[in-house]
Amino acid sequence: MTEIQLQSVEHSYTTELLRKGIHLCSLSIPVIYYFIPKSTALAILIPLFLLFALSDLARLFHGPTGRMYEQYFGFLLRSHERLDRGRKLTGATYVLLSAILCILIFPKVIVITAFAILIISDTSAALVGRKFGRRPFLSKSLEGTTAFFISALMVVALAPKICFVPTEYAIGAAAALVGALVEATDFGLDDNLTIPMSIGGVMWALYALLLPSVNIYRLDQLA
Repeated sequence: MTEIQLQSVEHSYTTELLRKGIHLCSLSIPVIYYFIPKSTALAILIPLFLLFALSDLARLFHGPTGRMYEQYFGFLLRSHERLDRGRKLTGATYVLLSAILCILIFPKVIVITAFAILIISDTSAALVGRKFGRRPFLSKSLEGTTAFFISALMVVALAPKICFVPTEYAIGAAAALVGALVEATDFGLDDNLTIPMSIGGVMWALYALLLPSVNIYRLDQLA
């Protein structure tokens, strides 16, 4: 690899570090949601989503806005988000949309776990995969997927629970594995949507199957 190529790779990884550092700020969503009711969370997130979505649409369909955005923030965009690759919304818009959908659909205990895994584990997978990924696994690397799963298990260990029984931790671990597999697979959809929705769906199904007597809405009722 030439010196120019090495510099390009290093610049790319530095940009990824910055991008994922910004992504980590979204961890505030599940943290704050723990303390507030669903209605308040939606009252905050829906206007934010509309703001980001409208700015995205302006970037995509209004030439001067798009050129200005590319000039100042283009280095933060992923390759498929650039105007020359089509008209795709940014990850930030999808994060907000995903948060709204998760809050509307799932109980709070599931939203917090699923969304924290999205933020922390997707970041871990991207950084480890880009730096150390050598062995292909599905559409990503085995190293990145392993980093996703291990960090997701840590999130499951620390996330709020309803009754703190071993089965509840097993439910989270199974959902974390599904999330890792979804992250490693290219479905043609933004993984800010597919990861938390798949984790949430698995957790909800396993709670109903394995802990049917547990009041899964207990955290919702406390806010």
